[in-house]
Amino acid sequence: MRILLTNDDGINAPGFAVLERIARQLSDDIWCVAPADEQSGAGHSLTLTQPLRVHQYNDRRFAVKGTPTDSVMMALGKLVSGKKPDLLLSGVNRGANIAEDVTYSGTVSAAMEGTLAGIKSIALSQATVDRPVGEDAFEAAETHAPDLITKLLQAGWPESVFININFPPIAADVVKGVHVTEQGFRDFGATVIDERIDQRGFTYYWFGLGRATKNPRHETDIKALKEGFISVTPLHLDLTHRETLGHLRASLAS
Repeated sequence: MRILLTNDDGINAPGFAVLERIARQLSDDIWCVAPADEQSGAGHSLTLTQPLRVHQYNDRRFAVKGTPTDSVMMALGKLVSGKKPDLLLSGVNRGANIAEDVTYSGTVSAAMEGTLAGIKSIALSQATVDRPVGEDAFEAAETHAPDLITKLLQAGWPESVFININFPPIAADVVKGVHVTEQGFRDFGATVIDERIDQRGFTYYWFGLGRATKNPRHETDIKALKEGFISVTPLHLDLTHRETLGHLRASLAS
């Protein structure tokens, strides 16, 4: 199995080293093409107004001066020689990518780009609340991901779907299990925009992640992590809201 690895935290991020160790338990045909620098929050953005530069570390390891989407496109269009990858793994992201995070996340968007190219794709993220940010913080992901990925590949999923996995911020031996979940939703009312003054007296702003969490009765990714479970959420490329199609067609028919 040929596996392409990427992320949005950058090729030197601790979580990417964890992802490499996870992947090498599944195959020895590993290609690494990731952003040269952190691209958190880049979403599914594509660089169109400036050239892309690539640093090659060895035959199968490249850093792209661009976004996660740039990295996947460069990998598939230029850098990975021979056959197309069978699997794309994106992550392991530092911090969860749950609820509306998936619309901003470069980690998730890299998996989306792989799916658009016809490759089975999985995004992996490790919640790190109250955990140090070194590789030890990724213990749950590193321990449980290889077996979980194997089971997912055996189960299979449709071509237009990709998988979003989030690991709870707890030690691997106390993870309660795996829940297949819906994408949750959080309240944006608590978003924090911190206003500061730089050393030259100019104002600047820093976005915080102070969003409050809703607690719906549905089995969501938010609920699973909060209760100590790994969440596995199938996401779909088709953003069409089917329930509204008939209503709008009838309303606009005249």
